[in-house]
Amino acid sequence: MSFTFAQVEEQARRLSAEERARLVETLLESIREVPSSDIEVAWEREVADRAASRDRGEAHSYSSDEVYNEARRLKR
Repeated sequence: MSFTFAQVEEQARRLSAEERARLVETLLESIREVPSSDIEVAWEREVADRAASRDRGEAHSYSSDEVYNEARRLKR
């Protein structure tokens, strides 16, 4: 059985304020959600790309002292 938008809206309005808030959160999450497996695959690819760049000598790294000294210099 399928419902029209108007029927769903009518039923939703009968919920308590707390239940409506939970429904809103659930619906928003359902349209924003990116499958975690996609995120993990993207991060694994990024890590591999960065490691390969470092291994080829293309990536410059900074020591923690360099980073902290630059941050102190910029803070002034």
